Amino acid sequence: MPVATRPTPAPAPADIRSDPACSDPAGASRLDVAAELLALLRDTTTEPRPDTQLEALTLAVAADLPVLLWGEPGIGKTAALTQLAAALDLPLTTVIASVHEPSDFSGLPVVGDDPAEQGVPMAPPDWAVRLVRAGRGLLFLDELSTAPPAVQAALLRLVLERRIGALQLPPGVRIVAAANPRSSAADGWELSPPLANRFVHLKWIHDHEVVVRGLGGTWPRATLPRLDPGKLSEAVHFARRAVCGLLAARPTLVHRLPSTETGRGGPWPSPRSWEAALCLTAFATAAGSSREVLSMLVRGTVGDGPGMELLASLDRMDLPDPEELLADPAGAALPERGDLRQAVLDGVVAAVRNRPERSRWDAAWALLVRAMETGAPDLVVVPATTLAALRREDWDVPASIERLAPVVSLSRRADQVAARVAGAGQAGR
Repeated sequence: MPVATRPTPAPAPADIRSDPACSDPAGASRLDVAAELLALLRDTTTEPRPDTQLEALTLAVAADLPVLLWGEPGIGKTAALTQLAAALDLPLTTVIASVHEPSDFSGLPVVGDDPAEQGVPMAPPDWAVRLVRAGRGLLFLDELSTAPPAVQAALLRLVLERRIGALQLPPGVRIVAAANPRSSAADGWELSPPLANRFVHLKWIHDHEVVVRGLGGTWPRATLPRLDPGKLSEAVHFARRAVCGLLAARPTLVHRLPSTETGRGGPWPSPRSWEAALCLTAFATAAGSSREVLSMLVRGTVGDGPGMELLASLDRMDLPDPEELLADPAGAALPERGDLRQAVLDGVVAAVRNRPERSRWDAAWALLVRAMETGAPDLVVVPATTLAALRREDWDVPASIERLAPVVSLSRRADQVAARVAGAGQAGR
């Protein structure tokens, strides 16, 4: 007969109070030590450092224009906005657009005591109320390219009119958004044309030196641009003259909707975006910003092609008057940049063509000689050839032409050699 045995009882679970780490008061401070280490890791500083991206961003924020930062995930867009808000002493409000419903931006209907008399008001979300109470702040719309079309449509009024439901955001609130390209966004969408046309688009890329120095504890300092009070009126006049002059000469640039879905989701020219480009040109002029910063801003507003045309128009506005150069060729100050110098010489020849006179023709030759002596000689070849064709039969050839003859002759021989090489290449096919 088998003998009954009592089952061995399972070992009782250890009492958590018997853990030395929990019973020892010193063990409770381990998380405090970890928190201290984390605080040291997060303890960073800033320094004045040239940063084109950051300067363009702060200039657009100062101009009170909505900005959209485009960049791959993990490249530091959110960190840049956090640092910008801290540097400008603006409370940061982050809203993830893709996790909200359209009603979160257009307002939630709230039924009152007598809807037939008072209607149904649209209540704003709590973050909008906090912004209004603060009177200022930086509204950061993150992950914009993952917001579905219905949410993008609801954002239109917020971005342009600063209204959420029945609430009007105060002037002290600035709007900055961030988005990943559709190829790298989580379930991404292209931006709708109406929403895209409301933003200044800035491509955000990492700078190796900035990242290395920042991980070492020092990041670039974000500061608002210093606008020269004495240049404000001049800056507005300059910007209006540049934009209006370009659009008067190129009316097709006033409104040009891109043909591709991707192009419509970026910067493109419209009356609204040209107004933003004019504003940014005035701000950049008053702040004395570099051409690189202005290029980023205008191309991010009206697109690459129209933006480059505006930059070229700005360059031509600073060129000397051809009539002044013809009046004093010996004292003429020509631009150093080759493309601008070429434009000046072409303008002088065009002025002689419009009013051909012997004295003006001679002055133009003297100016070409000065250009050859103070810059690249090849820049005078085309203007000299065109100017020679304007000679009248009773005009004597000026002695200055002899000084240009070697340059023109060498250029013609080079063209002939190039033509022979091209002809030989075609014959060998």
